[in-house]
Amino acid sequence: MPDTKTDAPRTFFEKVWSDHVIAELDEDPAECTTEGTTEGTTQRTALLQIDRLFLHEVTGGVSLRELKQAGRATSSPGQVFTAIDHVVSIRPDRRPGEGRNETATAMIEETLVASAREGLQVFNIGDPRQGIVHVISPELGLTLPGTTLVCGDSHTCTVGALGTLGWGVGSSEGVHVLATQTLRQAKPKTMRISFEGALRPGVSAKDMALHLIGSIGANGGIGYAVEFAGSTVRSLPIEGRLTLCNMGIEFSARYAFVAPDELTYAFLKDREYVPKGAAWDAAVAYWRTLPSDEGAQFDREVKIDSTTIAPQVTWGTSPQQSVGIDGTVPEPDDYDDPGTRELVRTALDYQRLSPGTRVDQIPIDVAYIGSCTNARLSDLRVAADVLRGRKVAANVLAICVPGSTQVKRAAEAAGLDQVFRDAGFEWLEPGCAMCATGGADRLANRRVISTTNRNFENRQGPKTRTHLASPATVAASAILGHFADARTFSTHA
Repeated sequence: MPDTKTDAPRTFFEKVWSDHVIAELDEDPAECTTEGTTEGTTQRTALLQIDRLFLHEVTGGVSLRELKQAGRATSSPGQVFTAIDHVVSIRPDRRPGEGRNETATAMIEETLVASAREGLQVFNIGDPRQGIVHVISPELGLTLPGTTLVCGDSHTCTVGALGTLGWGVGSSEGVHVLATQTLRQAKPKTMRISFEGALRPGVSAKDMALHLIGSIGANGGIGYAVEFAGSTVRSLPIEGRLTLCNMGIEFSARYAFVAPDELTYAFLKDREYVPKGAAWDAAVAYWRTLPSDEGAQFDREVKIDSTTIAPQVTWGTSPQQSVGIDGTVPEPDDYDDPGTRELVRTALDYQRLSPGTRVDQIPIDVAYIGSCTNARLSDLRVAADVLRGRKVAANVLAICVPGSTQVKRAAEAAGLDQVFRDAGFEWLEPGCAMCATGGADRLANRRVISTTNRNFENRQGPKTRTHLASPATVAASAILGHFADARTFSTHA
């Protein structure tokens, strides 16, 4: 609703931010704040109410340890949740609390013990609600429109797809939230990115994200809270919006979101942690006031013609280094800026690619479907449509890791697991798995086409050459043994 003091139209972000301000604080130099600000500027800061905190075993155990060392206790245990997901074993016969190695198991054990001490709800291996934190929080209805949610993971912006203001925090910030349910934050500028027009067949939210990052650059969102809007976004199902918002941090936008609408309410209704009965009606009435008012001003506007987007695949070591599946690897001399030319040369050297190579001729060693970006049920369905009745190329290791136990069970009930297995994919247990260094033992020094969100050097293992793409593109590439356009396959119903 418009600000009662000024009656000026407000953005979604302004409304949610102002609803959570406990106190306005002194201005802070941006270089003293965390990721997602503009160096050398001064920003207003505020003490914000944090509605929910998610912990996991990598940073959460540290936060809980430091909380105890400080002689403090969790101020609101009912608002804090622990997901065991980042370093869990993904073996079919894994046990509760089992990590991928001894160090990981110790991290999990510390987090479980500390969470029990603080009286926190834990989603451990064996719990039907276990899974990657950014997958299970929407599944359970823990990400509600107009609320704030933080987690020790930069991809917490994923939950913005449901109108939640979510962002990643460090372990020390996690301690502050545990102890006070508040956090000091510098207020960012606002950006609206409007995708307009119908997507072409075979083009997905992942392709939208990679196209956007390739257009505005990996630093294009620094200092902004980004609202995704436009006819294309309105037509995306919630799981597509989750993928789009997940990639917000990849162009350095700390906050990324879609204002709630009827699709949001339909997705959330009757989920475990969502209000029921009269409380639901009251919540929806409030949520309907949140979308940006007509005439609300943004600090920056970006418009994308969705009809021009092709299936994307990254060729380099940044998500911004992407190209259409029918394109070619660029020449360093294609870029005017000397620094950019050097970055391109470095990326090509790491990826062992030659300029001018057709993208659809680049061979792969591994096809990987998983992560908080693209391991939801709809992602597995799209991949299964490509794989059904076909076989993975003989030289390709193909792996699928569902994003949550709920996703895995739903996929198995629909027979999708058998489609993956028949095609030659490994079908494993839910977890972050081989997204961040988790593939070191199997993916090292190999070329991987992956549904994950980052293709940095060594991201999936030592000298692993990661290329980002959509589930359909990964599935098609697994079949042919090289980057492939899924649109050339006739899929089965």
